[in-house]
Amino acid sequence: FAPKPTSFAGDQREAGRALWTSPDGKVEIGVWECTPGRFRADRAKSSEFCHFIAGAIEMTHADGTVVRLGPGDAINLPLGWTGEWHVITHTRKLYISVAA
Repeated sequence: FAPKPTSFAGDQREAGRALWTSPDGKVEIGVWECTPGRFRADRAKSSEFCHFIAGAIEMTHADGTVVRLGPGDAINLPLGWTGEWHVITHTRKLYISVAA
């Protein structure tokens, strides 16, 4: 675990590991986890599909829509998505990231 650079509330720490990367480096499948707090996210350079395994978050999209997600939930963050994550409890997700 290391400090979360985009965190602005809480002493957030995160860890991640790529499980597979495509030969051209544009697609990555991995696992990520994070401790409670808040951070901003910007998907200007890639889209991301997230499937939550553990924990609870509230995600606020740029348009103000708030979504609560937890174990078994999935969401797609398209290229260009921006928003805020409020990690309520220690969270773990599987992700697929696709670079633009």
